[in-house]
Amino acid sequence: MLVLEKYINAIKNKDETTMNELLHDDFKFTMHKSGNTLSKNDVIKWAMSGDINQEKDRIVYENDEVGVHHSFVTFNDGNKEAVMAVYKYKNGKIISLETGATKLS
Repeated sequence: MLVLEKYINAIKNKDETTMNELLHDDFKFTMHKSGNTLSKNDVIKWAMSGDINQEKDRIVYENDEVGVHHSFVTFNDGNKEAVMAVYKYKNGKIISLETGATKLS
C-alpha cells in the first residue's frame, strides 16, 4: 500500500496509531491559504477530531520522495474546498505537507 493511501485511510478511519507511524517527528504542515503551520501533534489532533471529511480522493503522483494528492474536503463548519496537497518523504515517512485550497460554493 502506498504511503498516501495509508494516510488517507488513517484520516478517514481516525487511526491515530497509523498517523503516528506515517508522520515524521519533524513533520510540518503548511497551509498556504491561511499561512498557518502545524506540527505532527497538531495534525493528528485535528484528524482525530473528525473535522477533515475528504471525498473523491485521487493520488495524482507518488514515488519514494514525494506524493501529490487531490480531494474535495468538507469541514464541520460547512466550509468546502478543493485541496491539492504535496507531501515530501524522509525515510519512508511524511516529513512535510503543503496545501493549496480553492473554496467551493
